[in-house]
Amino acid sequence: MSYIKSRKHAPCHPPRLNRTVALTALAITLPATALADEPKQLQAVDVSAPAINPDSYTAERAASTKYTAPLVDTPKSVTVITREVLRETNATSLQDALRSTPGITFGMGEGGNPAGDRPFIRGFDSQGNLFIDGLRDPGSQSRDMFNVEQVDVIKGPDSAFSGGGAVGGSINLTTKQARLGDFGEVDVGFGTDKYMRATVDLNRQLGETSALRLNLLGFRSDVPGRDEVDLNHWGVAPSLALGLGTPTRVNLDYYHFQTDDMPDYGIPYNNPISPYLTVTSPTAPTGKPTANPAASQNGDGGPLGVDRNNFYGLVDRDFRKTRVDSGTVRIEHDLNDQFTLRNATRYTRSLNDYVVTNPGDSSANIVNGSPAMPRSSKNRHSSSEVIINATELTGHFLTGAIKHTIATGFEISRTEVDNRGYTVTGTSNANIQNPNPHDPWTGSVVRATAGTKTTTNTQGLYAFDTLTLNPQWLLNLGLRYDRFDTEQRAYTTNGTAPNAASNLSSDSTFWSYQAGIVFKPLENGSIYLNYSTAANPPGIAAGDGADSISATNKDLEPEKTRSIELGTKWNLLDNRLSLSGAIFNITKTNAKVNVDANTMATVGKQEINGFELGIAGVLTPKWQVFGGYTYLDSELKETGDSYWSTRNGTSWSYNNNAANKGNQFPNTPKNSFSLWTTYKFLPQLTVGGGAYYMSRVYGDPANTKWVPSYWRFDAMASYDITRNVSVRLNVTNLFDKTYYDKAYVTHMVSVAPGRQAVLSANVKF
Repeated sequence: MSYIKSRKHAPCHPPRLNRTVALTALAITLPATALADEPKQLQAVDVSAPAINPDSYTAERAASTKYTAPLVDTPKSVTVITREVLRETNATSLQDALRSTPGITFGMGEGGNPAGDRPFIRGFDSQGNLFIDGLRDPGSQSRDMFNVEQVDVIKGPDSAFSGGGAVGGSINLTTKQARLGDFGEVDVGFGTDKYMRATVDLNRQLGETSALRLNLLGFRSDVPGRDEVDLNHWGVAPSLALGLGTPTRVNLDYYHFQTDDMPDYGIPYNNPISPYLTVTSPTAPTGKPTANPAASQNGDGGPLGVDRNNFYGLVDRDFRKTRVDSGTVRIEHDLNDQFTLRNATRYTRSLNDYVVTNPGDSSANIVNGSPAMPRSSKNRHSSSEVIINATELTGHFLTGAIKHTIATGFEISRTEVDNRGYTVTGTSNANIQNPNPHDPWTGSVVRATAGTKTTTNTQGLYAFDTLTLNPQWLLNLGLRYDRFDTEQRAYTTNGTAPNAASNLSSDSTFWSYQAGIVFKPLENGSIYLNYSTAANPPGIAAGDGADSISATNKDLEPEKTRSIELGTKWNLLDNRLSLSGAIFNITKTNAKVNVDANTMATVGKQEINGFELGIAGVLTPKWQVFGGYTYLDSELKETGDSYWSTRNGTSWSYNNNAANKGNQFPNTPKNSFSLWTTYKFLPQLTVGGGAYYMSRVYGDPANTKWVPSYWRFDAMASYDITRNVSVRLNVTNLFDKTYYDKAYVTHMVSVAPGRQAVLSANVKF
């Protein structure tokens, strides 16, 4: 299914923590006749709905109903990050949450490739493959976990389940829905670097079959180890459920979240200097490239050797504001005891609005020892509106001795992105070793007069079936057909003629497949072999991501990816411990490659061979673990030829595509490891910690820009004062390690936060 997004032009107002405190007090005083430690449960009518144990590291099923078997019988790598893992690790953002599963990195945004959550799964950009409750959530934004119950990470080509673009996998966030029973929870945290966060989760049963749930957030903090960088967020998410425990159920949800942050693009690279000169000529040069005498100043391509605290932005100019408003209606009806019909409609408006300093920009002169750096800016004002509708039939039936568990349905969506940024004037240079974010700046920030509107329409039709042939053998089959149409139109606000060259359109149709065979030597284990495909049509980002429509890609066929995976899954210790392992090969063909300055062709080929191990659950009644290890051996198999490229029609430079052949993918570490573990030393005292490792990550296909490997360690201790009151201390980046968690293709690297200690109090009622 898909999600919806749009960006409002109205300004975002800075959140205040006292707003949440007031809302907390109001929420607690809502009508209630009973206070209980646990929600009162009634018999669930919908047998396909996954049960969520809030105190467990393991989950029986993925949240999406498209997965027609329990996880142990699903022939695909799926990691479920439960609410308990999110709570114990104090994960407040999507990046925090995904740190607990290996094989995922985050890429950086810029201007045309906007700032926001940009996960890479098994080496492939998955910014456009984020889902909320099974509906696609497109657009560039930063997500908070205050209204999230669990996170499902599906690894490997996933278009049969998720539609176009899911070449590396997809991520589904399950929100907190109203349910029968009365319960509530307030969590308030204070910490170093001015950390203050308050959340409220309140559920009230309104009648025999209805309930209301309200989640609130207020959050502000400086970013440890980064001068002048701060965060201000607030959100509200009510959910109303009707007909619970009856054959017909209706859920009405609303979500509002907004931010007002100081954006941070980190520090520059220690730039490698091109061995070739840029040749200024109105015609293409001939013969061999001219050697660059400045190549002797060549940097190593890693992060510039400056203090971690260095912030190169301008506090009087830079800002980032986001806003999301989303409403969802879900209807479920049990046709009988075998089949359930569902329909979901979501409308979303969102905004991504920023001006940010881009340290170094494209200047090759930024190397260790450089005295100054120009503070160039990147900007965006991107608003979007998305509406999506998804209808699905799930159920089970027999054909002879074979049991079928099916999910079939169709999805339609329309996305319109209005992108009209800013004209930024004024210049300012930063001292590279000792930048002053309060340097005077006398320029201006004015909305640009030219913009584009990109409209994308999609239709998808799918069917999945898990065939239980006998107790030892299962067959999982999936098929999806997608139609994708996108159109971009230029416009102006000052009466001048828009740039006709920006008027573009593209349309694609494609099939995606999923086939897996599962052998169960025992009831609690499986061995599987899986084949799956994905397709990435031009303009899949709908004008709001890294893969938007352009003159060079609009006529290309979709990129295609296929995966072969052999794995095994086991539920041990009375299903309290889950173990998994898989080896896989992923091949991407029709990969887009620049074959000359103005032409792109689908002549590339990329391949990943890897394996993955996972563990989640209870080792002993007092000891829990969650984590895994992923190895990714990536290679650019075919990269096209070397070519000369033009700039502004008069300047020529040499681009050696062929030299990238055999290189490692950008944003794809060979080794990544994560482990979160806790031990209950006393009935009231639990102590735990996390260890995370990432090997070197390259930012560009040439493997000349990179960030080094790192280890990071976290610690946690919680104490139950009473049955309903507890306190928890989290210390992230325990040893205050300086490391870099994102590598951009050019310009800059992201500096990870330093050490931060947070003390939280949790009250349940």
